[in-house]
Amino acid sequence: MPATSTALDKPKAQARSRIGNGKALLQNVDGRSTAARRYREVLSQLVSDMGGDPSEAQIIIARRAATLAVWCEQVESEMANGKGINIGEFTTATNALRRLLADIGLERRAKDITPSLSDYVSGKVT
Repeated sequence: MPATSTALDKPKAQARSRIGNGKALLQNVDGRSTAARRYREVLSQLVSDMGGDPSEAQIIIARRAATLAVWCEQVESEMANGKGINIGEFTTATNALRRLLADIGLERRAKDITPSLSDYVSGKVT
Protein backbone atom coordinates (compact mmCIF):
# COMPACT_ATOMS: atom_id res chain seq x y z
CA MET A 1 0.00 0.00 0.00
CA PRO A 2 1.60 3.32 -1.05
CA ALA A 3 2.22 6.03 1.51
CA THR A 4 -0.26 8.87 1.35
CA SER A 5 0.84 12.47 1.09
CA THR A 6 -0.55 15.06 3.47
CA ALA A 7 -0.56 18.83 3.45
CA LEU A 8 2.00 18.78 6.28
CA ASP A 9 4.63 16.72 4.45
CA LYS A 10 7.84 18.67 3.88
CA PRO A 11 7.46 20.35 0.47
CA LYS A 12 10.01 19.93 -2.28
CA ALA A 13 12.48 22.80 -2.62
CA GLN A 14 10.79 24.15 -5.76
CA ALA A 15 7.44 24.28 -3.94
CA ARG A 16 8.77 26.28 -1.00
CA SER A 17 8.75 30.07 -0.65
CA ARG A 18 11.87 32.20 -1.14
CA ILE A 19 11.93 32.74 2.62
CA GLY A 20 11.61 29.01 3.30
CA ASN A 21 14.41 28.24 0.85
CA GLY A 22 16.66 30.85 2.46
CA LYS A 23 16.85 32.97 -0.70
CA ALA A 24 15.08 35.93 0.93
CA LEU A 25 15.03 37.14 4.51
CA LEU A 26 11.76 39.06 4.32
CA GLN A 27 9.04 39.13 1.68
CA ASN A 28 9.18 42.12 -0.71
CA VAL A 29 12.24 43.66 1.02
CA ASP A 30 15.45 44.09 -0.98
CA GLY A 31 17.55 44.18 2.21
CA ARG A 32 19.73 47.22 1.51
CA SER A 33 18.18 49.63 4.01
CA THR A 34 19.91 50.33 7.32
CA ALA A 35 17.08 48.67 9.24
CA ALA A 36 17.12 45.57 7.01
CA ARG A 37 20.90 45.22 7.37
CA ARG A 38 20.68 45.60 11.16
CA TYR A 39 17.81 43.08 11.27
CA ARG A 40 19.96 40.59 9.36
CA GLU A 41 22.88 41.20 11.78
CA VAL A 42 20.76 40.70 14.90
CA LEU A 43 19.04 37.60 13.51
CA SER A 44 22.36 36.10 12.47
CA GLN A 45 23.83 36.67 15.92
CA LEU A 46 20.77 35.17 17.65
CA VAL A 47 21.00 32.07 15.45
CA SER A 48 24.73 31.83 16.22
CA ASP A 49 24.05 32.17 19.94
CA MET A 50 21.60 29.24 19.68
CA GLY A 51 24.38 27.01 18.35
CA GLY A 52 23.78 27.66 14.66
CA ASP A 53 21.12 25.02 14.03
CA PRO A 54 17.78 26.31 15.39
CA SER A 55 14.48 24.53 14.99
CA GLU A 56 11.75 26.19 12.94
CA ALA A 57 10.05 27.32 16.16
CA GLN A 58 13.30 28.84 17.43
CA ILE A 59 13.89 30.70 14.16
CA ILE A 60 10.35 32.10 14.25
CA ILE A 61 10.94 33.41 17.78
CA ALA A 62 14.40 34.72 16.81
CA ARG A 63 12.92 36.62 13.84
CA ARG A 64 10.37 38.32 16.11
CA ALA A 65 13.09 39.11 18.64
CA ALA A 66 15.27 40.64 15.90
CA THR A 67 12.33 42.77 14.76
CA LEU A 68 11.73 44.09 18.27
CA ALA A 69 15.45 44.66 18.87
CA VAL A 70 15.77 46.78 15.72
CA TRP A 71 12.59 48.71 16.54
CA CYS A 72 13.83 49.41 20.08
CA GLU A 73 17.19 50.62 18.72
CA GLN A 74 15.41 53.00 16.34
CA VAL A 75 13.30 54.40 19.19
CA GLU A 76 16.41 54.77 21.38
CA SER A 77 18.15 56.78 18.66
CA GLU A 78 15.09 59.04 18.36
CA MET A 79 15.19 59.61 22.12
CA ALA A 80 18.95 60.33 22.02
CA ASN A 81 18.30 62.91 19.29
CA GLY A 82 15.88 64.76 21.55
CA LYS A 83 12.61 63.45 20.16
CA GLY A 84 9.88 62.38 22.51
CA ILE A 85 9.07 58.68 22.64
CA ASN A 86 6.04 56.76 23.79
CA ILE A 87 7.46 55.16 26.91
CA GLY A 88 4.51 52.77 27.17
CA GLU A 89 5.13 51.36 23.70
CA PHE A 90 8.86 51.17 24.36
CA THR A 91 8.41 49.39 27.70
CA THR A 92 5.92 46.94 26.20
CA ALA A 93 8.32 46.18 23.34
CA THR A 94 11.32 45.70 25.62
CA ASN A 95 9.35 43.40 27.91
CA ALA A 96 8.14 41.36 24.92
CA LEU A 97 11.74 41.21 23.65
CA ARG A 98 12.98 40.00 27.03
CA ARG A 99 10.35 37.24 27.07
CA LEU A 100 11.22 36.14 23.53
CA LEU A 101 14.91 36.05 24.37
CA ALA A 102 14.17 34.03 27.50
CA ASP A 103 12.20 31.57 25.34
CA ILE A 104 15.16 30.93 23.04
CA GLY A 105 17.70 31.20 25.86
CA LEU A 106 19.70 34.23 26.85
CA GLU A 107 22.96 32.32 27.21
CA ARG A 108 25.14 31.28 24.32
CA ARG A 109 25.21 27.62 23.42
CA ALA A 110 28.33 25.96 22.13
CA LYS A 111 28.06 24.44 18.69
CA ASP A 112 28.66 20.69 18.83
CA ILE A 113 31.85 20.01 16.86
CA THR A 114 32.37 16.49 18.14
CA PRO A 115 33.26 14.32 15.15
CA SER A 116 31.09 11.35 14.34
CA LEU A 117 32.57 7.92 14.95
CA SER A 118 32.74 7.25 11.20
CA ASP A 119 34.65 10.53 10.59
CA TYR A 120 37.04 9.72 13.41
CA VAL A 121 37.69 6.20 12.14
CA SER A 122 38.15 7.34 8.54
CA GLY A 123 40.68 9.98 9.62
CA LYS A 124 38.59 12.97 8.49
CA VAL A 125 39.09 14.66 11.86
CA THR A 126 41.30 17.75 11.68
